[in-house]
Amino acid sequence: MRKMLNVLYVTTPDAFLAKEGENLIVKVKNEEVFRTPIHYLEGVVTFGYQGASPALLGLCVERGVFVTFLNEHGKFLARVSGPVKGNVLLRRKQYRDADAPQECVKIASRFIMGKVANCRTVIRRYESDHAEKLDNNTEWVRKELAASVVRLSRAGSLGDIRGIEGEMAKNYFSIFDDMILYQKDSFYMHGRSRRPPLDNVNALLSFLYTLLAHEAKSALETVGLDPYVGFLHRDRPGRAGLALDLMEEFRPYLVDRLVLSLINRKQISGDGFIAKESGGVIMKEKERKVVLEAWQRRKREEITHPFLEEKIPLGLLPYAQALLLSRYLRGDLEDYPPFIWK
Repeated sequence: MRKMLNVLYVTTPDAFLAKEGENLIVKVKNEEVFRTPIHYLEGVVTFGYQGASPALLGLCVERGVFVTFLNEHGKFLARVSGPVKGNVLLRRKQYRDADAPQECVKIASRFIMGKVANCRTVIRRYESDHAEKLDNNTEWVRKELAASVVRLSRAGSLGDIRGIEGEMAKNYFSIFDDMILYQKDSFYMHGRSRRPPLDNVNALLSFLYTLLAHEAKSALETVGLDPYVGFLHRDRPGRAGLALDLMEEFRPYLVDRLVLSLINRKQISGDGFIAKESGGVIMKEKERKVVLEAWQRRKREEITHPFLEEKIPLGLLPYAQALLLSRYLRGDLEDYPPFIWK
């Protein structure tokens, strides 16, 4: 259980939520493991399959506390709330800001600032751990990324931001292959490729980015934002633009580091991938299970959130940032603070 910004996150899959008086209680195997007065909460998010009692749901609806159900992997299932109050105002503000060019620039620049800063930290950690393998290009890319953050702060349009982000990504992925230290015959990268991924590394990245996008979408649904209306990724039928915006700052920290670890620690092998006749590369089922297990373990690791200054599992980072984004849109924060790994 984790309470964050007045939202209770129940991360134990077999937990059951119940009511006792004016309290919410959490039970695991019929044993009470947590209790809190309902008036302390504005929302509950539960990852699991046991559910909640009708009495508790009635109390939450009566007191204006939303309850969101996700499966154990973080996929959004349903949200229970009372008469619409704050969410309609929050979404109307989101839509207005999405139609305001300068507000889009401000918010989009924060997402990409977080991404650039975290890419830079991935490189810096590599430099720290493997100083003997450094070359001038690695240092140059790190300095270019630092300069990109300054340029983002001065960006005047979404076109400017996309240009800076595109150049940054090209530079970053130009040295990604240098950070792959082992199994070079099977794992190498000569640039980012999508739809389809053309090598094993790109297949890994694309698979995990897809998982991350689902996490971001669920997080936005949880706080009442519309995941399909973004600020950088503009409206397109079927595309969750805001989820793609939100996940930008997590790509280096949650996905890229995991990919490098899986390869360099030899937790996966080239035998787990298949090159199709079309040129695309996919993972075999066995290898996919290994990656999914590593992803779940990664989400259970903890970090002290740089803005909230409290320890949370990595799997809750998208939910923390979605909450902060909703606070910003409501006017409770002067600016949106992206997640920046230090």
